Amino acid sequence: MTFQTFHDYPDLASRALAGSVIWASDEAFAEKENLITPGDAEFDPGAFGHKGKVYDGWETRRRRGAEIGGFDSAIIRLGIPGEIHGITVDTSWFTGNFPPQIAVWGICVHELHTGEEMAQIPDAEWFPLVPLFDARGDHKHDFDVSERRRVSHVRLDMIPDGGITRLRVHGIPRPKLAFLTGTIDLAAAEYGGRVIDCSNRFYSSPDNILGLGRSRNMGEGWENARRRSGDNDYVTVQLAGEGVIRRVEMDTSYFLHNAPDEAELIGIAADGTETTVIPRARVLPDTRHYYAVEGAASGPFTSVRLNVFPDGGLSRLRIFGELTENGFETLRSVY
Repeated sequence: MTFQTFHDYPDLASRALAGSVIWASDEAFAEKENLITPGDAEFDPGAFGHKGKVYDGWETRRRRGAEIGGFDSAIIRLGIPGEIHGITVDTSWFTGNFPPQIAVWGICVHELHTGEEMAQIPDAEWFPLVPLFDARGDHKHDFDVSERRRVSHVRLDMIPDGGITRLRVHGIPRPKLAFLTGTIDLAAAEYGGRVIDCSNRFYSSPDNILGLGRSRNMGEGWENARRRSGDNDYVTVQLAGEGVIRRVEMDTSYFLHNAPDEAELIGIAADGTETTVIPRARVLPDTRHYYAVEGAASGPFTSVRLNVFPDGGLSRLRIFGELTENGFETLRSVY
């Protein structure tokens, strides 16, 4: 299945990619950090605390008196700076307390700033990602984003107050070029690698295999459905840029009874030529597999395709190597 919508790009704000909600004007009823929690918001109709109804989202107090005329905001530092292609603002479960209007802004800063420092940046320096819109309660609002500037932080405004459960910021990672020198994981999301095709994502997203660190359970990997036909499953990864592969790690940790039986890795050059990087070989469950790559099998390649036979999941895929000069030049052209 080739990807068609902005939802198929990584969520650059996700906590799974080290996104962080660094500031909010108010979080009297529900914490700002809930905005970027992986997965859909949950709701327990019987859950009440000392402050009122417990929500799996961000909820502010009702504005009164001198606060009337203002509005609430939250600032999110993206885990990976990038080029934004789409945003989802989710008000699920907020029915009588959702904000009437919402807007989303972006900015790119090159140094680390505290939330308080980011909140002091003048409005004129933020550019619109999602212009002010009339919001609906208990609804996922999807917006295509045409602004192609690099974004490091987003500001979520709700006017005047209320609750929002989740914010998703989907796009193409654009890390600093200085971080792409030497031997790196060419497939890692933090360096710009991304899944561009996948045969099946029934149980969990293939994006997980490019995530930070090691998985903590099977749910943090890619798991496909049980295949009943005679072909096989696969996932195709666009590398951070054209690169030469030195070694590969394929990790089936936590996949005890549903790892692939066999696997192979195919390298794909800029002109579409395919070369076998790792020949089809046996795969063990709950195991980190390492492969050294030499000669023509090392590329250069712009993407790789992992074929698993006949099906089965894995936790992580690491493609270690170096960008070519052409890879660097291509990346410079989009910054």
